[in-house]
Amino acid sequence: MFLEPMLLETRPTAFDSPAHIFEPKIDGHRLLLYISAGRVRLFTRHRNECTRQYPELWSVPSDADELILDGEVASVDPATGIFDFDRVMERFQLKKGDRIRRAAERRPVNFVVFDILRLNGRDLRGLPLMDRKRILANVLQPNEYFTLISYVEGRGRDLFEAISARKWEGIVGKVKGSSYVGRKSSEWVKIIRWEYHDVYIAGYRKSELGWLAHVQEEGRLRPAGIIEYGITPTAARAFYGVSKQLVAGENGDFVYLEPKIRARVKTRNWTKAGMLRTPAFVKFIV
Repeated sequence: MFLEPMLLETRPTAFDSPAHIFEPKIDGHRLLLYISAGRVRLFTRHRNECTRQYPELWSVPSDADELILDGEVASVDPATGIFDFDRVMERFQLKKGDRIRRAAERRPVNFVVFDILRLNGRDLRGLPLMDRKRILANVLQPNEYFTLISYVEGRGRDLFEAISARKWEGIVGKVKGSSYVGRKSSEWVKIIRWEYHDVYIAGYRKSELGWLAHVQEEGRLRPAGIIEYGITPTAARAFYGVSKQLVAGENGDFVYLEPKIRARVKTRNWTKAGMLRTPAFVKFIV
C-alpha cells in the first residue's frame, strides 16, 4: 500500500515561530522507503519505484520488521559541500545494473530521513510531528548512507541566513503538532533561496508557453534555459505584442527573435551544463 506523501506550501520569506521547527531543505528528490517481510522498496513521491537505482540503501540500519520512512535522497559534491541535484538525477536515470553498481561504489547517495509513517504494523501518521521525530530517532541508527535531518526550534530566520551562506536550497518550516496528511498542507511550508539573473529572450516555443533565455558570457550570448514559470497573462500579452517586430527566423518548434527583450528571472541555481535550473519570470527590464 503506497502512502501519499505530505507536500509543502510555499512562503515567500523566512519567519520565526515558537510553534514550528525548521529544517534545511535538501536538494535531491523525495524518497519513501518501505520495509516489509525483510524486503526494501523505494518510491518517488509520484509512485515510481526506484529500488534498483540505489543499492546502497537496501540495507537499512534498523531492527524494525515493518517500516515506512520519508525523506530526501541526496548527493553532496565533495569539492563544494553543496547538495548536487545533478548528481542525484544522473543516478536516478541510470538503467543498466552494472553501471548502477559502479556508481553506488564511486558516488553513493545519502538518504536524509525526516519522518516515519509506519512501524511494525502501527500507523504513526496521526501522531504529532515531534512524537514521530522521537520514534524515528529510536528506530534508525544513522550511518554513511542514512542520516536523520537536523532541525532548530523557532528560529527560521537564523537557519535561512545560515543555509543561504552555504548556498543550499532553502528551509522547511513544520508545525510541531502537525499530523502527517497525504496532500499539500499549510502546516508544512518551504522557503526557497532564490538567485536572480538578468537574461535576454531570444525566442519562444510554439507548442506551449516557454521563452528562450540567453545570458551574456565572454562578450557573446549563449542559451541558458527555457522560462516556463511566473509568466502572468499581462506579461505574456506584452511579450507577444513586441516579439512580432523582432522575429529573426523559426523552425518546427521555435520562433527565434533578435535578443532585444531583457528580463529578470529567479532560479534555484545553475546546472553543471551551465543552464538556469527551472527559471521563473520576475519582470521585464526596460
